[in-house]
Amino acid sequence: MVRVGAVQAEPVWFDLQGTVDKTIQIIEDAGKKGINVLGFPEVWIPGYPWQLWTQSVFERSALIHKYMSNSLSLHSPEMERIKAAAKGSHVFVILGYSERSGGSLYMAQTYISEEGEIVNHRRKIKPTHVERSLWGDGQADSLKNVVDSKFGKIGALCCFEHYQPLLRYYEYAQGVQIHVAAWPPFFEYKAPNGFQGTAPASQLASQFLALEGQAFVLVSTQVVTEKNLELMELSKVGVTEAGGGFAMIFGPDGRPLVEPLSKDQEGILQADIDLGDIDDAKNLVDPVGHYSRPDMLTLLVNTKEGKHVIETS
Repeated sequence: MVRVGAVQAEPVWFDLQGTVDKTIQIIEDAGKKGINVLGFPEVWIPGYPWQLWTQSVFERSALIHKYMSNSLSLHSPEMERIKAAAKGSHVFVILGYSERSGGSLYMAQTYISEEGEIVNHRRKIKPTHVERSLWGDGQADSLKNVVDSKFGKIGALCCFEHYQPLLRYYEYAQGVQIHVAAWPPFFEYKAPNGFQGTAPASQLASQFLALEGQAFVLVSTQVVTEKNLELMELSKVGVTEAGGGFAMIFGPDGRPLVEPLSKDQEGILQADIDLGDIDDAKNLVDPVGHYSRPDMLTLLVNTKEGKHVIETS
């Protein structure tokens, strides 16, 4: 049996040190609960800036400056603290954060083993809509999103990457068994971009990955508490109540395995899973095995990372 956990919590908004401190507290709490694999939300550090959707680029210039200075670098003292927490708590962590690399930001997911080692690092391959005014694209190396671990084959995607069928298919081809679906806070409201940008739709997209790929799925989300609604300017899009959370854990047949937290409640959902249950679901439909027709339909994948500078002699 493997004990998995999905985080639903509020960041210390746009505060690198504060959110790193909270990240460590959550990892330590997960360790005390005996959780083996823990998934964090998209850009958990330093929080998802909803102002991207409520302000013009000019209006949010000051926010962007603050956000860049509070984003997390892959090689940094803050990351070393998080790695030490994972090791000390014996928890395999999928950490979602805004990664600062030089003068650029990326929507990153770093896989930290229970021994405190980084075993994979990826970036969202295409930020969604106005997100592209803040974050850059991940390169081909970010397509590798499944790693072997003592707890099974662990994979992850960010937010609307769950709407990219070829990306999902490549993850299935890598043999994913436990998938972390990382999301920002989304709400049940009339979204400017329709139903796609709501909490129910995002949870459905995560559930469909479980159904289609026959994997256990940990849906991890942020929340916005009452005191921070004004900070996030959510009233501009019709959100007047605290919430945003829709964390869940799905089985490989798409079945919910836990009771949800309330939409504004912080905590860790946890479930004890048996990877052997995947066999029953795979026996029915295996999209990269017996339930496929590679003689008719195949996926071409470029795994060679593009380089900004190529030196020749």
